Amino acid sequence: MANVMQFDSKNFQAEVIKSDQPVLVDFWAPWCGPCKMIGPIVEDLAKQYAGKAKVGKVNVDDNQELAGQFGIRGIPTVMLFKGGEVVGSFVGLRSKEDLASALDGVI
Repeated sequence: MANVMQFDSKNFQAEVIKSDQPVLVDFWAPWCGPCKMIGPIVEDLAKQYAGKAKVGKVNVDDNQELAGQFGIRGIPTVMLFKGGEVVGSFVGLRSKEDLASALDGVI
């Protein structure tokens, strides 16, 4: 997970909202089966888009205020941010191709 960033309430504003690059954020929890399945996809995307976009994760158990702020009702939820705004959102397990296509659309 070298390229996958860990976002939390302390760094979310600086790393996601104020980022000059698009940001893919995976809202997840350690006990969530589909979250474990999407983990390797997120890692691959972090490597593939290094230098073009930020890719990171938010543990919803540890960051309930962020989950509430963005209306996370089911996990995994993957959100795309550009210019501090949510420009895409996916709930549930998605393919690497779906997420890569969405990232390509905001880069």
